[in-house]
Amino acid sequence: MNDIPPLVTFAVLLVRPGFLFLTAPVFGGAYAPPILKIGLTVIVGASLMPVVPVPTLQGPAGLSLIVLREALVGLSMGFAVRVLIGGAEFAGHLTGFQLGYTYASIVDPQSGVRNGVLSALYGSMAIVVFFAINAHHDLLRALTRSFEAIPVGPGGMQGGLGRLVMDLFGMLFLVAAQLAAPVVIVLLIVELALGLLSRAAPTLNLMAQGFPIRLLVGLLALASVVQILPHLMAAMVPRAITLGVRTASIFR
Repeated sequence: MNDIPPLVTFAVLLVRPGFLFLTAPVFGGAYAPPILKIGLTVIVGASLMPVVPVPTLQGPAGLSLIVLREALVGLSMGFAVRVLIGGAEFAGHLTGFQLGYTYASIVDPQSGVRNGVLSALYGSMAIVVFFAINAHHDLLRALTRSFEAIPVGPGGMQGGLGRLVMDLFGMLFLVAAQLAAPVVIVLLIVELALGLLSRAAPTLNLMAQGFPIRLLVGLLALASVVQILPHLMAAMVPRAITLGVRTASIFR
């Protein structure tokens, strides 16, 4: 029978969802109002308290180990979503660099760092798509089921973490490459065409006329990529959640 004080039990159950909400940008991330993250954590923790058992603790050391393990599980699940959104932001950075938009930057409210306009646009669109396909419901379901697969209590660390980290960063570069490649390839063709044109007509001032041409063609290519982004993100969200759960399972 569990003889832990209810307040301690409730506090333990707040750790896993709390670190998930702290890491995952779809739930606010690190720069959302603290009252929002605290409120979400308390609501989820209160709903878990009647159904999730917490083992008897063996002093402060046992409590510290359980809290550390719960934090690692929550961080693993939230970090997978952060990587997915980061892939979209990285694609926006690559696209903006090719278009010349990296000369101006803004403070991204999601990450708190200075990003290009297209990086912020791609990241915000990815988050909107995440909510549009109800992936936040899937993430909450994964959080709930994680208490069955990874019960609260002391545990160890299994092998395979390095492979999962490689898969996560592979997903980041895959998303970035798929979103940035159309614009990069189109602008490469434009650069080759301008180079051939400068050889055929050396008197043309392509240094002054090339930039608006690249910008116009790049914006047309960007318009087509923006239509692809929701479909790509919808296809990658299940993979990100699965990788997050698999990474969390390392800490059984």
